[in-house]
Amino acid sequence: MVSSDKIEEVPKTGVSSTSDDKTPSISEKGGISPAHKKGESEIVTIPRSDFDSRRGEDHDDDDKVISSGADAANHLMSLRDDFEPALTFRSIVLASCLSAFQAVMTQIYAFKPTTVSISGTFIVLIAYFLGNAWATFLPRGDRMEAKWRAKNPEGAKLPLYITVASFINSGSWNLKEHAICAITATSASNAKESLQVFAAQELFYDLPIHPITVVLTVISVGLLGYGICGIMRPMAVWHVEAVYWSTIPTVKVLQSLHWEDLKGSKPLRWFWYSFIGMFLYEFFPQYIIPWLNSVSIPCLAAMHATGEKAAVLKNLFGGSLPNQGLGWFTFTFDWQYVTSFTTSLPLKWQLHYTAGVTVCSFAMLALYYSNAFNARSLPFMSTRLLTAEGKRYPIEKIFFGGRLHQDALQEHGIPRLTATFAYGMFMANAAIGALVGHCTLFWGGDVVRSFKSARQGVFQDRHHRHMAKHYKEVSWWWYMIVLVGSFALGLIVVTTQNITFPVWAFFISIALGFTVAPLSTLLYSRFGNGIATNNLSKMLAGLILPELPVGNMYFAAWSHSVIMNAVNLSNDLKMGEYLKIPPRVMFLTQIYGTVLGGFVNYAVMKSIVTTQRELLIDGDGTNTWSGASIQGYNTTATSWALAKYLYKAGQTYAMVPLGLLVGFLAVAVHRFIYHFNPKIKGFDLQRINLPQFIQASGEIPVLSNQTCVILSMSTFGLINQLYVRRSHPRIFKQYSYLVTGAWDGAALMTAFLLSFTVFGAGGISAPFPKWWGNNVDGTYDHCPTP
Repeated sequence: MVSSDKIEEVPKTGVSSTSDDKTPSISEKGGISPAHKKGESEIVTIPRSDFDSRRGEDHDDDDKVISSGADAANHLMSLRDDFEPALTFRSIVLASCLSAFQAVMTQIYAFKPTTVSISGTFIVLIAYFLGNAWATFLPRGDRMEAKWRAKNPEGAKLPLYITVASFINSGSWNLKEHAICAITATSASNAKESLQVFAAQELFYDLPIHPITVVLTVISVGLLGYGICGIMRPMAVWHVEAVYWSTIPTVKVLQSLHWEDLKGSKPLRWFWYSFIGMFLYEFFPQYIIPWLNSVSIPCLAAMHATGEKAAVLKNLFGGSLPNQGLGWFTFTFDWQYVTSFTTSLPLKWQLHYTAGVTVCSFAMLALYYSNAFNARSLPFMSTRLLTAEGKRYPIEKIFFGGRLHQDALQEHGIPRLTATFAYGMFMANAAIGALVGHCTLFWGGDVVRSFKSARQGVFQDRHHRHMAKHYKEVSWWWYMIVLVGSFALGLIVVTTQNITFPVWAFFISIALGFTVAPLSTLLYSRFGNGIATNNLSKMLAGLILPELPVGNMYFAAWSHSVIMNAVNLSNDLKMGEYLKIPPRVMFLTQIYGTVLGGFVNYAVMKSIVTTQRELLIDGDGTNTWSGASIQGYNTTATSWALAKYLYKAGQTYAMVPLGLLVGFLAVAVHRFIYHFNPKIKGFDLQRINLPQFIQASGEIPVLSNQTCVILSMSTFGLINQLYVRRSHPRIFKQYSYLVTGAWDGAALMTAFLLSFTVFGAGGISAPFPKWWGNNVDGTYDHCPTP
């Protein structure tokens, strides 16, 4: 007998001995997986050095630096597949519960002062504990069957009670069941984008919302995005450079929880150390010492300043509240606002983002203090439409039933935008123009080749080669049926409901979504961060639907929200490939999660909007609730509805729509230079991505988040990608994603507990006693108030 430390015996069935699929199906303890124990397959020997069965990773060069999508596919993401069942009774039940839970949390954070993407790790950990509890405390069908068969003759029929027990609790909680819960829950949060329409309609317009409108719109928007996602698979899922970097922490956590043993795995132990440590620490920045949210030495040094000096200091260094200031030299020590999303994105994004927000800060200061557009008469930053005196513009008094009334407009005058917000909108449009230019001029040929390769069955990504070999793919017709059905639902809404949105505009919005979704998904898949396309949809709506802000929003729902859903669902499909979930199971669970999440999101949104109405309409809110995001959404929609008064030639903000052309031309010049001179002193000019840089260069005034997070995001991201990844590749691959994923889950676990125990979400509000560390009467960063 050969020593077990030299070879591993596995069946040849389901495992390719070629380099395309070199990972065998091996159980957690290093033996043959249950799926291959029937003995009818030829046995081959595979050197244990090629595969570490204990860790569940391809045995690889730990010193390999991850620099590209191909590197991530071949050296970072494991090819292991244990061929376990994915769609089971318990996975469906738990997925339903967690989908509802994630939808609730997503909608709550939509009205927080800083928008936070609910981390997949948080849901993963909850599903881990629930799944293991289910498998441990309910009768196990596999154990009952083993005992029964030991006492009965071979071939005897199993009793009904054992069959039922196996259906309810078949065995140990496995990776694929766990992944189904996480992916379904993620799909449930996608309705957030389309529900902004109903939130704004409820808050700012006297236009009744019928439940049928909500139900059919949410389903239509969600499933249209999924249909587009299916058509884009060759370039957006199966392509080797389609990494979806921010998904890697969730995948790594899932694999480690199921493939590694706590006693024998140092990375897994560090995961739990990190989780517990961050969980306990987060009570300080979130509740006891909120000052840790926004630590600003300049603000502390000048906290007693007054007048113009205080105003300048606030504009430069304030950042603890939305629209407070630029947050220079301000650091946040609250991980819930940094997240693994930032640290997991590649170095190319980190550099573009850091350079972009730096340019953005100086551009905003130049505009304001040079008094461009008479900027000094208005606040430095604001996401709202304003009067000439800088006060909130009474939108509700000029729009009745979702339509503009000319008499009211004449009475209150043309609204104004802050110079910084107008700049941000110009740059957002420029980023969209650059997106179209970059995807067509730089990546167009690669996209065409990816579809040709898919037709030929040739794939560079070894993960998809494995999936194509072992699982049935979803037919293109399935996605076409989804597209037709969701289109029909949308058509029913616009033809039967009073939403100020004509049928012909519906067709145009769908066409826009179909055109831009592939471009946005392509960029997101390769950089981990896409381009906000909402300005494009609203601008086009403003041109074809003048003076109809609600119709403008519905136009955005069937264009921009469809694009966002296509991006998010493509991301989930890639996660399914990493975890080897059968494609047809993914199809069913993503549709189920999308539909279920829509209903739950709407119920929560309705509750928040009803109870916090005045706070969300007026002002920038508090450190707990803020209407800044929905105000910005409504401001953009309303301003575009007033396009002919604000943006036409000769008006104050006429340059905003021209951003589209400027962005495209900038990329065209870039491509022209690259064609004749691809490198400058060894630097490949193709590594410059103008869409990402331009978007970051206008991000601060448009997103209206707390700017105290910017320096922390750049610092953590650059340390991880510039130093750890390059100087310590082994630590980067084994610990980076696990530790930051643990911090994500811990921070959100703390936030969830505090929300429902002391922050009022559960009906009980128990603020921490007033002291210097929470500065109840001012801002967390102690910045002076003019």
